[in-house]
Parts: sequence; structure tokens; C-alpha cells
Amino acid sequence: MDRFQLCRALRAAGVPEAYYDIPGCTPGPRPPGDRYFLEERDGQWIVGVSERGTREVLERFPDEDGACRRLHARLTDEGPPPVEATPEEIDVLLHDVEGIQRRAREAFERALAEARRRDTGHPGDDDRADPPPVEATPEEIDVLLHDAEGIQRRAREDFERALAEARRRAAGRPGGDDGRTEPPKG
Repeated sequence: MDRFQLCRALRAAGVPEAYYDIPGCTPGPRPPGDRYFLEERDGQWIVGVSERGTREVLERFPDEDGACRRLHARLTDEGPPPVEATPEEIDVLLHDVEGIQRRAREAFERALAEARRRDTGHPGDDDRADPPPVEATPEEIDVLLHDAEGIQRRAREDFERALAEARRRAAGRPGGDDGRTEPPKG
């Protein structure tokens, strides 16, 4: 697959052009924003991500085909299939609404604090058990809103962890034992 075939495949899959930057495929100057990129550099093909004006290399490939296939997989991966919950498991989860909201708020505050640390270059104080609540600026909220895929993925992972924990409790197994015989794939 070359970059032109990749562009056609991404368009056919319905991936918005705002999600990627591929030379010769994406039209004209690109407005600022977070997106994946593909480029050739020193005889290697690079798959990376551009976040807040900083370009980070994720993977290097010796050929265009490998890089294009990897970028296609990154942009079209829908994640793991949804986990079917039993009515009893749903009931357990529904009774933990406050805990779920608290954990979501804590995760948001951690993500916001990490984003601020990256912007300022300060490592931050990771020794605190509970970070103080923070007020997000409109710009920070905009950045977090543009990470909808990541937020959805993390929410799905949180739900699956909560569901696994509810199943462990219901089965009387100790925490951390989800009944699988092989390690989880990540």
C-alpha cells in the first residue's frame, strides 16, 4: 500500500481528513490541530502524532507499505468489542453511580494536570494521593474534547474493568483475578 492508496482507503472507511496528515493526499495548508502524520525521513517511513504543535514519532518503518498499513490500522481500529453485561452486573454498576462519577472526575483532573505539566515542562508533584480540583480553561477543555477517541477508549476500558470487578465480587474471587488463563492484551 502506498500513501495514495492509504488516503483512498481512509476516505472509504469514513475517517475524517482532520485526523491525519499525509503528504500529497491531504489538501493545502492544515489548520492547527492534533492528528496522525505519515512522512518519509532519511529513507525511513515515519508514523507519528502531532499534538499541540509538537510532532512525536510513534513508529519507524523501512518501507512505505508497512507505515501505511500501520497508520490505517491506527485510524480504523474500533477497539475491543463491547462486553455484554448481565442484568445483575448492570444493576451493580448502576448502584455505583457516585463512584463512577468520582473516578471519572479524578481521571479528568489527572489528565488535565498532565496536560498542564507537558505545556509548562514541569514534572509536577506525583507524590500527592489526591490532587486538588482544578478549573479547566476553555482552551484546555477544547483540547480534551478533541481527544474524543481517547476518552471513549478509556471510558470503555474503565467500564470493562468495573464490569470485571463486579464479576469478581459476584463470584467471590479476590481483586485482580478476572478468571482469564492468559494475560490481558494491551
